[in-house]
Amino acid sequence: MKEKNKKILAVLSLIGFVLLSYLFWLSSRPVEIISIHQRNNYSSVLVRNFPFTDKGKINWWLKNKGILKEKYNIPKPASDGFYTVIFWDFGEGYQEEDKYDRLCFEDMKTQKNCIDKNAIFSVDHSRNMGTTFVVYDGSDYRLNHNDEIVKIQHK
Repeated sequence: MKEKNKKILAVLSLIGFVLLSYLFWLSSRPVEIISIHQRNNYSSVLVRNFPFTDKGKINWWLKNKGILKEKYNIPKPASDGFYTVIFWDFGEGYQEEDKYDRLCFEDMKTQKNCIDKNAIFSVDHSRNMGTTFVVYDGSDYRLNHNDEIVKIQHK
């Protein structure tokens, strides 16, 4: 009986190691920016391999916001300083508009100019609220005056 338990434990350990290795590989892939679409002070960034965790998403933004400004000129604030940057999972790529609830980009003059709506993260900035982060699992965060990330408690 002990020999059977050792084999089961060895198999479960191997499966656990393989799963952990796969998760590590998934989380270590670099974020791929596919395209950026802008309308006024709203920017849609189509991405692959975006971080999984709330902390990973926010830290990615904080680390890369200068590069996004330099390379893609986003965010593009309005005259009052307000802007929104939404990161969308590129998923299946550009699609035709035939399906309900797709996001279509008017700046593309092709039939395949839509994506399935799968927002994964957004950054909003205004004078009154400062910088807020929305993770589309129901969590919101704010960057406070001390540059600390604080979870917003909804009532």
